[in-house]
Amino acid sequence: MNQANNTQPLLMLDLEGVALTSEERDLLVHPAVGGVILFSRNYQDPLQVRDLVASMRALRPELLIAVDQEGGRVQRLREGFTRLPAMGTLGRRYQQDPGAGREAAELLGELMADEVRAVDIDISFAPVLDLDYGRSTVIGNRSFSDDVDVLITLADAFLDGMQRAGMSATGKHFPGHGHVQADSHLELPEDPRSLSEMAADLAPFRALAPRLDGIMPAHVRYPAMDAQPAGFSPYWLQKVLREELGFRGVIFSDDLTMAGAAAAGDYTQRAEAALNAGCDMVLVCNDRAGALAVLSWLEQQSLPKVVPASALRARPRRPMNPVRRQRACDLAEQLSGESA
Repeated sequence: MNQANNTQPLLMLDLEGVALTSEERDLLVHPAVGGVILFSRNYQDPLQVRDLVASMRALRPELLIAVDQEGGRVQRLREGFTRLPAMGTLGRRYQQDPGAGREAAELLGELMADEVRAVDIDISFAPVLDLDYGRSTVIGNRSFSDDVDVLITLADAFLDGMQRAGMSATGKHFPGHGHVQADSHLELPEDPRSLSEMAADLAPFRALAPRLDGIMPAHVRYPAMDAQPAGFSPYWLQKVLREELGFRGVIFSDDLTMAGAAAAGDYTQRAEAALNAGCDMVLVCNDRAGALAVLSWLEQQSLPKVVPASALRARPRRPMNPVRRQRACDLAEQLSGESA
């Protein structure tokens, strides 16, 4: 590879299995690779994944290593980890007892982050800040609530817990995925509402932007504002997110292999569109040929400096207080048993 000295680490990619292949070892030292996201196929047990992470750190200590460990149906690390409830259970608890709901959100945020940090993974892409309109099957009970004030309160508490454990937080899916029925993994959803009609969806991002270290935009088109999906839109990422909301952290694209991203073209065109719109790191997962194409394109580019994703590398872990941890585990078990 003709690796330019000024190549920035702008790509987050995935791995095939539970240990690095020789090809992956070569990929991870490429200067355009800045992160790795782990999936369920990369996990057997805590010892194995800790060894996998250590093998990556030995090659590139500065890599940002991520996972989706939200809870409920989106939890990649399971065997040997606490079964976390869907966040919608916290919204119902809050409606019954606001104090107990907020405390539960903080405890579960800390528990999630503490367990992920224990195997030296830097971040979980959390929390979900989408409102639950009862329309989106892909969001659904991943949302804290259908009430924007409750959602902000619980997400704020969840952030307290994450940060207590030394983990940076990434809010998703800006500016709101909960109102569309289509699944952006399978097609490009359209949300026809006006900006004023989306005020509630934007409110969590507006309220929490100063506390978030990362934000992930939705592969959703909002044609009343822009013809481009949010993740490829300078309007959404620069004008609204950066200028109006004052967000200063890292903007991650959602996975560019999702069907909702296909309107931007092939993988290199998707990466170019996302980076030009304002993303700081692009994700290309579950398509190695696509990731290689983006790498080849990136090494030929001289792009403007971005917010470095390495800023989200975890702080030194402070293990969770045993009493708090037991309370959190008991709570997770109780809430996971509830239908969400």
